[in-house]
Amino acid sequence: MNSMTRTQMRFMILTSLVAALGGFLFGYDTAVISGAIGFLQERFQLNADLTGWAASSLLVGCMFGAACGGPLGERFGRRASLIACAFVFALSGIASALPDSLAGFAWARFTGGLAIGAASFLSPMYIAEIAPARYRGRMVALYQLAIVLGMLVVFFVNLQIQRSGNHDWNVSQGWRWMLASLAVPAVVFGVLLLFVPESPRWLVKRGRDGAALGILERMNGTEAARAEIAAISASLLAKQGSWGEVLGRGWRRPLLIGCALAVFQQFCGINAIMYYAPEIFKASGSSTDAAFAQTVTVGIVNLAFTFVAIALVDRAGRKPLLVAGSFLQAVMLGVVIVGFGGGGGGFLLQAGILGFVAAFAMSSGPVIWIIISEIFPNHIRGRAMAVCTTVLWLACYLVGQTFPRMLASLGPQGAFGVYAVFSLACGVFVVAMVRETKGRSLEEIEKGRGE
Repeated sequence: MNSMTRTQMRFMILTSLVAALGGFLFGYDTAVISGAIGFLQERFQLNADLTGWAASSLLVGCMFGAACGGPLGERFGRRASLIACAFVFALSGIASALPDSLAGFAWARFTGGLAIGAASFLSPMYIAEIAPARYRGRMVALYQLAIVLGMLVVFFVNLQIQRSGNHDWNVSQGWRWMLASLAVPAVVFGVLLLFVPESPRWLVKRGRDGAALGILERMNGTEAARAEIAAISASLLAKQGSWGEVLGRGWRRPLLIGCALAVFQQFCGINAIMYYAPEIFKASGSSTDAAFAQTVTVGIVNLAFTFVAIALVDRAGRKPLLVAGSFLQAVMLGVVIVGFGGGGGGFLLQAGILGFVAAFAMSSGPVIWIIISEIFPNHIRGRAMAVCTTVLWLACYLVGQTFPRMLASLGPQGAFGVYAVFSLACGVFVVAMVRETKGRSLEEIEKGRGE
């Protein structure tokens, strides 16, 4: 296979980076609540269940967004749908900063969730459809890199806003500025999307082969682009997808695998840490300022080890990385449990949390998104990914909603023990059920169904 020229490589990377900014907004908007939740709890006098609702109302919108985003992406294209998501991101960031009641706040966050849910599969699907097979894993992993970068940036923004006033100011106003800050990257995302092309596979589905060829030539060169157009056309002409086919026997196995991986990614407890990190650190004895600073460290580790995944995913493969990471997650959650059992806080607790985040960032975080974007054929990918992403957001909602109650009823050791069990189960499931897909074109994976 011929190497890409510098111009082709630059086009691929820049296009993928712009699409991956959907992940930046995903990470920013979901993690901003970590700084606001403690102040919201005091501002609105919330109990454990309502605290969970304040944190997870966004995620209900994510489920609806994931379910509706697939048909929108198929009808209007990946790029146009992502532009609409950017607009909704900006609108919801401003709206969620204004309410003086939990109900108004929850509705504004729900609206933002619609955009996150849609973008959470449109962005990786777009990247998977435009990147050459030999680079696809690393390019889709850029999406996860953007997610964790968004989390790191918002952790830092939250820290600076928290330091801008005293506790009373943060309870009345600080959390509003945290949430409103989302509008800035949302506008940037929307503007940059105007300069990237549409997915060539979507264009072929719409009969616009000439436009698709032009995009693929910029990525792969003329000869390879024509071969890829022929492969895409053959795949699409073979049969046209429907919901009946997505849910039928023919693709039941990959659909179940995709949905199971989506559940495992969330039930390992990553977002219990990302949404509640300052509160976890405060519960271990840290001051408010120290807890926010420690949360920034979580974001730094998350970002650093995502680079490890990007470096390894197309070399070591999806399956080995996911298996090793899942078992390491379980081990580090065990360290967290020991840390809480040793009187709360201290070196063990912080080391366990950082180790768990590192293991997740180099495995489950990016690799599961990559697998979900690869295992379905062209003609049903949008619908199938919508199902998997909806399931992922349902699982994410359950984690965000139940974590405060689990802390109250089971204690931190019991709560993180549950997450450790799911991490172990993920490793076992991947060993038994998941097939390797590295280095294959999407059409080759479809022909062999991942075998």
